[in-house]
Amino acid sequence: MFQSPAEVAFNIFGFPVYFYGIILAFAILVGVYSAYFLYKKFYGNDKASCIIDFSPYIIIIGIIGARLYYCLVNYSYYTVHPFEIFYVRQGGLSIHGMIIIGILTLFAFSKIYKMSFLKLIDVFLCGTALGQSIGRWGNFFNSEAFGTPTNLPWKLFIPISHRPPQYINFEYFHPTFLYESILDLIIFIVLLFLFKRLSKYPGMLACLYLIMYSFARIFVEHFRVDSVLNIQGFPVAQVMSLGIIFAASIFMIIIAYKDNSNQH
Repeated sequence: MFQSPAEVAFNIFGFPVYFYGIILAFAILVGVYSAYFLYKKFYGNDKASCIIDFSPYIIIIGIIGARLYYCLVNYSYYTVHPFEIFYVRQGGLSIHGMIIIGILTLFAFSKIYKMSFLKLIDVFLCGTALGQSIGRWGNFFNSEAFGTPTNLPWKLFIPISHRPPQYINFEYFHPTFLYESILDLIIFIVLLFLFKRLSKYPGMLACLYLIMYSFARIFVEHFRVDSVLNIQGFPVAQVMSLGIIFAASIFMIIIAYKDNSNQH
């Protein structure tokens, strides 16, 4: 059985420091340095240090995108409580928002630093998978992103203050944060195993990440009870994931076709 020990790790001059923020910061650090070391190992040391130079901007813009996307899909709440949009330390970031804005920002910096966008996106999304695996534990400390009630041995206790009204009399739920954390770690391992082989096809690893993560997210969303926005009865995260799978599959075909054409 799992149970969050607390949301606040400690206080500094009366200001609470949340476990969520600590874990998120560590996850981002691990993700960035994973991208740096992968670029250095497979694409050379020539411009690897540039990743460290522009990563802070990618992180800041990515977090803003993740927060705005989360607030957008929860618009009915944040239109009533607009100032809570700024309460990032308490949770509420969307990986889809971070990926979309992060990719666009990464494209801009690839032009500024004259680096291959496809190589950058390969290493960054591989690092993202590992960062996500770590970052999901922030949801554990916040007692959020959990699933439907269950009595499985790995069940998660949710305090009554965090339970949805329809499940107020249930104590134990699916730890969907753990499911996604494990799946993200598996995705990272798969990408790492394939990196040497697929690094000769820039962009292929990024597409593979997008497809694998989207399938993982569709699976996890099947259990979650906090999907507030639905499209024709389907959680928006599942709809977005299906769109990403389709787009990434098309790009994989294009990359493979171009490589085949170059060989001929």
